[in-house]
Amino acid sequence: MSRAEVVDALRGGLVVSCQAYPGEAMRDPRTMVQVAQAAVAGGARAVRLQGVEDVRLGVAMLDVPVVAIWKDGDRGVVITPTLDHARALAVAGARVVALDGTRRPRPDGRTLAETVRALRAEHDVVVMADCGSLGDALAAADAGVDLLGTTLAGYTDERERTDGPDVGLVAEVVAATGMPVVAEGRIHTPAHAAAVLAAGAHAVCVGTAITHPTTITGWFVAALAPGRRPGEG
Repeated sequence: MSRAEVVDALRGGLVVSCQAYPGEAMRDPRTMVQVAQAAVAGGARAVRLQGVEDVRLGVAMLDVPVVAIWKDGDRGVVITPTLDHARALAVAGARVVALDGTRRPRPDGRTLAETVRALRAEHDVVVMADCGSLGDALAAADAGVDLLGTTLAGYTDERERTDGPDVGLVAEVVAATGMPVVAEGRIHTPAHAAAVLAAGAHAVCVGTAITHPTTITGWFVAALAPGRRPGEG
């Protein structure tokens, strides 16, 4: 598919993020790709995978676009932080490469625009910017990305973290840029997903609430904690 066809294929659909953290029982490329296969069987239009090995295996085993990231580090810019990270994901076969789309300094000293230009000069991939604010989204749009994500809303200093998805930011970015926006971040229920789509999102990305059993189990355990009344949680 062309870049435009990949973007269009996501319209109105669900992207499922299949990730496990280092040290967790599910932190294995084959396990993550099997989770992704189950998500595709349920109707996911694309999957988001973390790391070169997961992406390479996912591209080989899935018939939907892979949105690829590479998390490296534990503070600041960690989502596909450098051009070299992005290149590696493209070489692994990703159709969409997602980058940190904030205006924070990048570890390799390049701007987002420089990273996008260099990546596109070598690889015909859709570039997604994971943003934390309207200012980030406007700058990412100017940098030439194809998709804007609200992934980092509430995880930088520019916006307070909402209890659920930042529906307001989705609406603001859509209105200000007119670009396809992938709503992502704290979308924990089907109602949340419907709300961001109604706010103008091009697509909806859900991770934890579908693919992270440790967190989901914790939600239920917390709901059963002493002192909670029936119906709470």
